[in-house]
Amino acid sequence: PPPAARGAFQRLADTSGRLRVPVVFLTNAGNCLRAAKAQEISRALGMQVSPEQVILSHSPLQLFSQFHEKCMLVAGQGPVEENAQNLGFKHVITIEALRKAYPLLDMVDQSRRPKELPPPTTGFPTIEGVILFGEPVRWETSLQLIIDVLLSNGNPGAELQDIPYPHLPILACNMDLLWMAEAKMPRFGHGTFLLCLENIYKKVTGRELKYEALIGKPSTVTYRYAEYLIKQQAEKQGWKSPIRRLYAVGDNPMSDVYGANLYNNYLKEDCNNSVESCESILVCTGVYRHNADVPSNTEKCTMETVFHGHRDFCFDPCLVEASYIVQDVNDAVKLAFKKENWS
Repeated sequence: PPPAARGAFQRLADTSGRLRVPVVFLTNAGNCLRAAKAQEISRALGMQVSPEQVILSHSPLQLFSQFHEKCMLVAGQGPVEENAQNLGFKHVITIEALRKAYPLLDMVDQSRRPKELPPPTTGFPTIEGVILFGEPVRWETSLQLIIDVLLSNGNPGAELQDIPYPHLPILACNMDLLWMAEAKMPRFGHGTFLLCLENIYKKVTGRELKYEALIGKPSTVTYRYAEYLIKQQAEKQGWKSPIRRLYAVGDNPMSDVYGANLYNNYLKEDCNNSVESCESILVCTGVYRHNADVPSNTEKCTMETVFHGHRDFCFDPCLVEASYIVQDVNDAVKLAFKKENWS
């Protein structure tokens, strides 16, 4: 974690190390279990973070109960099968299981090609939808097999007849084109994988790939879920007055800031919600870097000349303009405390 992170959370915690302010950790990671991510954050910050405080990119899929009984192909890495089952999906098939059932589909890596013609596959269920949890390890395998499933209406072993359209429903989590790791430059994210899938599908069929749902930052669904968990924490902590303002701190203008601002616009139109605003605070310790001192003019610094957002989210320059830019998360917490007149 950035060095300032521990200081930030010491401010947010009481003397016993428990958070005295409702906090959720909103991540576009999705290739792990919620409990594992909570443990990772707990170790990094030196304090106890519960799974209920963590929102992974796929967490809102719990709400998509209309798909929970369908046979779904799941793609990504990590415990994708367990994640899907924890979210309520009863019948899931992994890319690896599909590849083993139909070994002739995955032909790029010659070392994995069958040496002899395998017997016909029998009894394999028809796939009724696709869940994209996050970027896979072998992109060529996942891209090929997902396209096969879409073109065959869930029966990839069948001979291709007319291409069905609309295609099977697709639920995609995490649209980040780039993310920041230990490398000096940002790395490809799941948004890059989605970009590949969309363009391959359009090139092959001449039609647009459609999503049943796009969740994770900057989706409004994800921020609504975050607000719900914040209110739950406030109730458990015995807060009497309703929460009026949310502060969203992040390092990525195209997911963190865009999402917070999009949700802020949503709150302005929702007259029945006690929450009035969602302020976006951009830090300079991740995807966004500023070479000189922290800039005073947020508009000039956060407006992107190249749109890194997903195809289905329109580019509005105002949405990538942070309410505030600070150096790090500790400064962000200080700012929120100052705005709320907290000691």
